[in-house]
Amino acid sequence: MSRTLVGPVEVVGAGLLGTSIGLACRRAGLEVLLTDAASEHVRTASGLGAGRASTPQDAPQLVVVAVPPDALGDVIAQVLRDRPDAVVTDVGSVKSALPAKVERLVGAEVTRRYAGGHPMAGSERSGPLAATPALFDGRPWAITPHEGSDPAAVLLVEELAQLCGAVPVRLSPEEHDKAVARTSHVPHLLASLVAGRLVDAPEQHLALSGQGVRDVTRVAAGSPALYGQIVSANAQAVLGLLAEVRAQLDSVIDAVAADDRTALESVLARGVAGTRAIPGKHGGPVRPTRSVFVSVPDHPGELARLFADAGASEVNIEDVHIDHDPGRPVGLVELVVDETRAEHLLSSLESRGWVTHR
Repeated sequence: MSRTLVGPVEVVGAGLLGTSIGLACRRAGLEVLLTDAASEHVRTASGLGAGRASTPQDAPQLVVVAVPPDALGDVIAQVLRDRPDAVVTDVGSVKSALPAKVERLVGAEVTRRYAGGHPMAGSERSGPLAATPALFDGRPWAITPHEGSDPAAVLLVEELAQLCGAVPVRLSPEEHDKAVARTSHVPHLLASLVAGRLVDAPEQHLALSGQGVRDVTRVAAGSPALYGQIVSANAQAVLGLLAEVRAQLDSVIDAVAADDRTALESVLARGVAGTRAIPGKHGGPVRPTRSVFVSVPDHPGELARLFADAGASEVNIEDVHIDHDPGRPVGLVELVVDETRAEHLLSSLESRGWVTHR
């Protein structure tokens, strides 16, 4: 199949997402141009192989704007002015207000070359050193054209997502913002609230921390400045969901206070149903899985040996969690596998000397 996206691709903003896009495009053989207000970011990203510094004489086919949310509209408009032949997209987390702002700055005809995008991938880490070309592999990438977007521009942005290994999902900007409020922005706020309860906790309480609290609070380690911008930009959608959560939290408080097991179990059951609603592997239905727990000595090479032995069993590992107890010289590794293959994996690992927990 012939490729419409032939490059060069210019990336404006050489942080985690921008540099990862540059690395993915270079992996696919495209020329990549890098622009960033911080010259050290360009040097770092270039040193990682994500592209070279751009010049005013360059003529990119596609420009990806990967700057903080507060600057997106102005930068998109400036790029549309500076690169009059390029299609422009972005990776911003909030989309609904952008097309109107850009149109006010450059006019409707120029705004036709803009089609929004948002890869649903990231990390609590930031900056070019956290980048990887595999960041988007298998991840959804929202494509959010506005009513005036040129169809050819939209197709080019979809091709970028596919080239980076992602799965394009086309949504209107408004529907996108409702979706990310539910799946990303509100969960981040709730994770931050839970993590905040740990700040002043007694040391003996924190000593009982396990993988559960780490799972719930992981995303709370993200940049407060960045997520403050994101939530503020998507305030309308976030507020509606927060009001629902507040009402449900009041119900939970009442149920706990009244020892109403039926009401409490109803809330917990709805949570179970929610976890099952999340799409499974490759966007398909959720398949039944089972966790296999293995004790792993805290020595160099032991984790690699475990994965090698699991691979030799010919059982596909769907997910991995590691719970390292600071007070013990071992870690507990949870291998999530297809339910029908769990017993085979247990037997295979035990035959190789691993201590498993059923």
